[in-house]
Parts: sequence; structure tokens; C-alpha cells
Amino acid sequence: MHYFLRAIRDAIKSWPLLLAAFLCSAGVASLWGANIAALFPIIEVTLNGESLQDWNTRRIDQARERIAAADREEESLRGRLASGTGDAKAAQHALDTLTLSRRADEAVLSASQQLGPWLDRFLPTDPFTTVLWVVGFVVASTFLKHVLLLTSTMLVAWVAMNISRDIRLKVFDKALAVDRQQFMRHGSAGFMAQVTGTSEMLANGLTAVFGGAVTEPLKIMACLAGAFCISWQLTLACLTLAPAVGFMMVWLNRRIRRVSKNILTRSLGFHHVLLEAFNNVLTVQAYTMEDFERERFRSCTRDMLKIGMRHGFYFALANPITEVLGIGMVATSIAVGAWLVINQQTEIFGITMTERPMTVPGIMVFFGMLIGASDPVRKLSGVITGVNVGVVGAQALYPLLDTPSTLHEPADPRPLPRPHREIRFEHVSFSYDGIDTVLDDVSVSIGFGERVAIVGPNGGGKSTLVNLVCRFYDPTKGRVTIDGVPLTEVALRDLRGRIAMVTQQTELFNESILYNIRYGRWDATEEEIIEAARKAHAHEFIADFPEGYRTMVGPNGFRLSGGQRQRIALARAFLRDAEILVLDEATSQIDAESERLIHEALASHVSNRTVIMITHRASTLELADSILHVDHGKVTKRPARQAAAA
Repeated sequence: MHYFLRAIRDAIKSWPLLLAAFLCSAGVASLWGANIAALFPIIEVTLNGESLQDWNTRRIDQARERIAAADREEESLRGRLASGTGDAKAAQHALDTLTLSRRADEAVLSASQQLGPWLDRFLPTDPFTTVLWVVGFVVASTFLKHVLLLTSTMLVAWVAMNISRDIRLKVFDKALAVDRQQFMRHGSAGFMAQVTGTSEMLANGLTAVFGGAVTEPLKIMACLAGAFCISWQLTLACLTLAPAVGFMMVWLNRRIRRVSKNILTRSLGFHHVLLEAFNNVLTVQAYTMEDFERERFRSCTRDMLKIGMRHGFYFALANPITEVLGIGMVATSIAVGAWLVINQQTEIFGITMTERPMTVPGIMVFFGMLIGASDPVRKLSGVITGVNVGVVGAQALYPLLDTPSTLHEPADPRPLPRPHREIRFEHVSFSYDGIDTVLDDVSVSIGFGERVAIVGPNGGGKSTLVNLVCRFYDPTKGRVTIDGVPLTEVALRDLRGRIAMVTQQTELFNESILYNIRYGRWDATEEEIIEAARKAHAHEFIADFPEGYRTMVGPNGFRLSGGQRQRIALARAFLRDAEILVLDEATSQIDAESERLIHEALASHVSNRTVIMITHRASTLELADSILHVDHGKVTKRPARQAAAA
């Protein structure tokens, strides 16, 4: 609940809109009760055939007569008590009852006298015309009520959806900002589920709080207030089932939250299976694993179906529980009220229910108030369920947002000269899991303008060296520096702005070729983009496409061959014109002739920049000035000529 309250606090920042929504909800509640109360004059007028002015005058006269009679009877009772004749206890009880009745008549007299001028000024004297006025008021107030309700709903929806959007933006920003290890812990499926389903759960919860959790209780309060005005004792008697229903709702809330958490967990697995199958569809088809993946997907959706049915059961159970309270109120009021009216009594089982006997119109309005309260009570079950779902969503989202990244931005970043002079590893050790050491006490330097090839067996730590230079990770021990400044003291944007990178697993966006190359430097002109493509020997095949550079490459560039994708990635790196160029098997998917041409381009392009190349190809080693040999965490450096001679 703590995280959901945090979401509510975030929403309260939009307090002007929420205040307007609250005022609209208060107006809806007032009109809800007023529509029911408006039945009273209709009943009185139609049954007695008199105007409201006559009815009010009659009430004043009757109240005065009852007060006068009460005064006489009170004087008689006090005389009996003073003389000591008769049953003193019965006389005192009658006197107490008479006092209550007189107070009620005095309240009626005062209210009727205050109401009289308003009735004379604003309402007609003809009974039927009065009925038409009241009916018109009910219709107009109903229309106004729905206008206010729509306004309140839209204001609350805007606030909730805006909070949901902010949460989605924060989750997206978090996914882009965390280090590689934390990203892989959640995975693409995990972040996608948080951005879509979990954020929607939170939005629904906030809508329930600021929408139904405000409007419906206000309706209930308005109707119960009207019922209290008629008889507070009878109203309390009708609420005898409230504690039991409250206990049931607490139990139900816990069950709904538990089931909602299970649904969220299964949803993450659902996204995981879905994305894995779609992203690796070629492997699935090549190894004829379609049936296996279908069964995996059927299994996770089957689990979601089971949990969804449990959620649906508890969700449906909330409605009858709250409806029992509403029906219980109405049934109790009908039974007790009917007995009081039929027998013209003010007590039942010795308990005073009203100060004076109730009339038929009065008890009918009382029934109407309780029926009016029962409908929002029924709707409140859906509100409670929505709040529970929102609580579960908040408990999943905010811990993710609060998880700190291991890559801390320096509070006062230190500047670096352009170009840099040296990259140095100083006694660097690194482990991904804290158990297996990938790099062990590495000390090596790479000077500016040096072309370094990194070689070694798979899993030896070649890519880890590059990841530390780009600061995708921080060393477990030691430090990586540029010109003596630790990378942890350099702004990430400043550091990575100096680096261009091409990886073996080429990543392209589902946009045009122009878009993908321009991603290297967004302010580049089309002429610069074409020049970068020429250097990467990509211009020739791009020009052969009917739409040229406007050709859409498809998701992750599936419309292009592997070699074409890699050359576009090279063009993107050339366009960045960075002082550090990182090539991780950048020519692994290119044919021999294209590789020769690209090596020529690299030979001319890599001047006055540091080049770090991970490779297994002898042709690429010819470009290197020195070679770093990585083997089981140990790194040795030697000149390229010496390595070639060896």
C-alpha cells in the first residue's frame, strides 16, 4: 500500500484538476440525494391535493397545536409528579417522551417558518403546476448530474492516464539508463510488461481512487444524511449488517491482491515466451520446434486463464457482498418502518426510533434514501477491486524505478581534452556474478591513434575489455582511466560521445536506411550520410533499391542480408566521426571482396583516432599496430609485427 500511496501523492500534484473533479463529485452526490428528496413534495401534493404553500402552512399550524398540547400535557405531568400521585416512573417516562416530541415539533416549526418565504417567492400555488415544477427539477438536475459526472470522470481519467504516462516514461528511461547486467536481469519482456500491463493496472487503480472512491461514498453520505434527518435511530438499525460486510470486504481485498500479484507474475512469463519465440523465429523454424513453442505458449496462457478465472471469481464475489448490505438496509427499513407506520408507534422493542409517528410519505422518502444509498454501495465493490489492482501495479513498478543503477553519474564530472592521449587499465579485475573472474589484474595502456586488435579464445574476456572502455560496466577492482581521469568521474554522455561502435550482432531500427545511418550523428546532412555509406561500401547496394536511402529495413533489418546490415552499421560509425572506434567482429558477415574494400576504407578512416578491434581474421590483424591477447582473464600486449613473426 506504501507504493500506491506514493502514486496518489504523485497524482495530487495535479490538485487543481482533482479539486475540480471533487467539486463535480460533490455536486453529483448532492443532486443524487436531491432527486430522491424531491419525491416528498410530489407525494404530499398528489395525496392531499394542496399546494406546497398550503402544505407548509398546515405544517406550521399542526406543529403549533402539538406544541400547545404538549405544554398542557407537560404541565399536567409535572403536577402529578409534584403531588406524588400515580406511577412516578411512568409519568417521568411519559414526560421524557413528550420532551423529545416537543423538540421535534419545534424543529419542524422553525424549518417550516424559514421555508415559507422561499416557497411563496419561487413556487406556484397550483398543486398540479407544482408537480410539474418538481418533475422538471428532477429532469434538469439529472441532466446536470450526468454533466458533472462526465466532467469528473474525464478530469480523473486525464490525471490517471498522465500519471501512467509518466510512469511509462520513467520505466523507459530506467531501461535505457541501467547497466547491462541489470537490464538483462529484467530482460526486454520484463520492461515491456511493466510499460504496458503494469502501468495500466496503476492507472486503473488511480482512476478508482479519484473517481469512484470519491463519487460513490459521497452519494452514500448524501443519502444517509437524508435518512438521518428523517430518523437517525432507524438509519442506524438498518446498518446492522455493515460490520459483517466490512469484514468480508477486508478478506476479499487480500484475496484479490494475492491473485493480482500472480497474474502480474504470469504476465511477465507470458511476455518472455512471446518475445523469445518471435525474436528467434528463424531458429524455431529451422529446428522444427514450432510444436514445442506452441506448447510453451499454450502452457503459460493456460496458467494465466486459471489465475484469471480466480480473479474473475473474487471480482464477481465483491458485488454480491456489497449488494447484501444494500438489500439488508432496504429490507430492514421496510420491515421496521412498515411496523411503525401501521401501528403509529415511535418505539420498537423498547427502543425509540422516531420522536413522533412516521407518515406514509415520510417513510417512502426514507425508503428512497436507503435505496439511493444501496446503488453506490454496489458500485463501490468495483472501486475496491480497482484499488487493489492499482496497489499491485504500484508494488511492481516503484521498486523497479527505485533500483539504483550501478553506473553512477558523477556529481561534478571532470572534463577530458579532445582528443584524448591515452586509455589505461590499472590493475583491473572484473566478474559478472562475483564468483567467476573474467578479467584478472589487467594493466595495459592504449595510446591515442593506436590501432589495437584484441584476440583470444571465446569467453576469454575480449568483449569485457571493450565494455569497460565504453563503461557499460565498472571494474570490480582497479580502474579504467583516460588521460589519468577515472571513467567513473567522467559524464557518461561525454565519454560515449567520443566512441563509435560496431558489433557482431548488428542492431538496426525498423526505419529507413537513411534513419539508421543518421543515428550515428543526428544533425548530419544527406551528403554526409551518403559519404559515410560510400566509405562503408554500402552506397552501391543502397542505390540499387527502388527507394534508395528511403528503403525501410524492417524489424532489426530483416529485409537486408547480414553483410548489408553490417555495412550500414559501419556507415553509422563512420558518420559519428568519433575519436575512439570500437569494432567487435565488424566484418564477420561480409564477403572477401567487401572486406578488402572496407579494410581500405578503415585504413584511411582510422587515422588520428584510436581503434580497438576484436577479431579472429588475419586480414584485420594487418590493420593493427599492436595486439592484446586475452586468455582466461590475463591480458598481454605486444606489437603486431612481433605477433605476426610469432
